[in-house]
Amino acid sequence: MSSYYTPDNWVVLHMKGDKPHYKVLAGWSGGYATSDSWRINSGIKEVIQETDDKFLFVGASGSAYACHRDAYGLRTNNAYIWERLKELHGDKVEMLDEDTDWSAIDWLI
Repeated sequence: MSSYYTPDNWVVLHMKGDKPHYKVLAGWSGGYATSDSWRINSGIKEVIQETDDKFLFVGASGSAYACHRDAYGLRTNNAYIWERLKELHGDKVEMLDEDTDWSAIDWLI
């Protein structure tokens, strides 16, 4: 894996259209000396359930996102990106529910 990330919060987006795929929208909360930040991965290639409460989403680029189940959701660090994506793509983008069975999805990449 080329890069390994552990976000403070995350959601999975379904990008619909000509080439449907899924992406992790991840966020990190800033602190005293740093600001909030976010990333969208290259597209989910596979998911591995590492533990009962942690999933590893592997992207098309080889990067991995270790995501804790209880951290699913939007916060100020990534909520504005979600709003912007909805403005740009309308109904061509949707956020999956936190209770989604990640192992049942055909990641399409």
